[in-house]
Amino acid sequence: MDLEVLNNHIFKKLSETAREQGIAAYIVGGYVRDLILKSQSKDLDIVVIGSGIEFAEAFHQKLNEGEASINVFKNFGTAQIKYHDWIIEIIGARKESYRKDSRKPLVEDGTLSDDQNRRDFSINSLYLSLSESDFGQLLDPFNGVQDINDQIIRTPQNPDITFSDDPLRMLRAIRFSARLDFRIEEETWAGIKRNAHRIEIVSQERISDELNAMIMGDKPSIAFNLLFESGLLGYFFPELVALQGVETIDGLSHKDNFYHTLQVLDQTCALSQSLWLRWAAILHDIAKPATKRFEPGHGWTFHGHEDRGARMVKSIFRRMRLPLDEKMRYVEKLVAMHLRPIVISKEIVTDSAVRRLIVEAGEDIYDLLKLCQADITSKNKIKVQRHLEGLKIVEKKIQDVMERDELRNFQPVLTGNHIVERYVITKPQDIGLIKNEVRDAVLDGRIPNELETSLEFSDSVAERLGISKK
Repeated sequence: MDLEVLNNHIFKKLSETAREQGIAAYIVGGYVRDLILKSQSKDLDIVVIGSGIEFAEAFHQKLNEGEASINVFKNFGTAQIKYHDWIIEIIGARKESYRKDSRKPLVEDGTLSDDQNRRDFSINSLYLSLSESDFGQLLDPFNGVQDINDQIIRTPQNPDITFSDDPLRMLRAIRFSARLDFRIEEETWAGIKRNAHRIEIVSQERISDELNAMIMGDKPSIAFNLLFESGLLGYFFPELVALQGVETIDGLSHKDNFYHTLQVLDQTCALSQSLWLRWAAILHDIAKPATKRFEPGHGWTFHGHEDRGARMVKSIFRRMRLPLDEKMRYVEKLVAMHLRPIVISKEIVTDSAVRRLIVEAGEDIYDLLKLCQADITSKNKIKVQRHLEGLKIVEKKIQDVMERDELRNFQPVLTGNHIVERYVITKPQDIGLIKNEVRDAVLDGRIPNELETSLEFSDSVAERLGISKK
């Protein structure tokens, strides 16, 4: 392990603070683990044998004024210091005990040994001393270095106690396993499966934070497979679990939509770092169980799953405490439209169809194309290549039409006010009928998007509908 990084002045200031206060201080957890893995990190967790807040305030005073900020959380006995691009969390060593019906621990001041025993995994139970007498010495009470070398996730204590005390640790084990490509040790894995039901006492916000961290990994399917196999996924995401399985009638089967979704998710990750595009990938087929039908002589159908799936997004986001704002509406839109480019690619690509696609997708058109590309999955490489080539034709047509018609921010020049001023409207829905017909005529290329021409066309529509002019 390269300890040259400890020459950084931050560590020297921490060591000086420990010496002046006459207490022991340690770097603990992820920073030490990542140091052994030769990974860069600017997040520091510091444990002191004493008051974490007093230590943090003294350390903060040693940093250049104006370059560091401190937030103190007295209820938790912790403090956070931000210094340039470093985030430094400081806490006093503590002892924790739990009630059976709560994941909130009863906390009291503790020894170094108490603090070690409350850690989640051996690879996160590594301590680097900041004390002057043994600066840089590594404490490894649970053979964490060996587990890092062996690429193993293991609880330092009995996993039933570790996971029952704080069930969120089960999700953390899976996240670390997926992120680091480490194997979960057998007894630890068995402990997760035995205690999966305990996840129900954890707040949905904390669960979603962990889930989003998994989704933002390089290959989230690893985490989702572990969540499924452990039984955890069914407690907070039953709609995704419902996608799993294959049904066969008359020798005709459909694909396993759970594993298809995971493949689409991984392929989306290769195309984008957007969390919400990844959520669209997760939810794009979420309504297939509800729309699954078998048609004799034809096979399995999922008609309307895209529309029904889009309507399911809000309830899923609400339950999972995800934002009910433009991010949710973005996911709804992509789920609702995810078949459109593929359908167009199978037909003669008309300007009219492309114009509609551009207008309805708006600024999200290229994200929609990424989702569609990721949604092309098959063991038949020729079939995949054919679909990809069709999608490229659609994308080229989109670029051509957008450049020619300037459609990205298309709005019909004819508004509802124009219609109300021009015609005797007795039924409000007539306004929408006229507007939609004019809009379709513009998108079909039958009339230009100009007010005079649009008004002339709307006159013919109004006459056909029996609506008189003023």
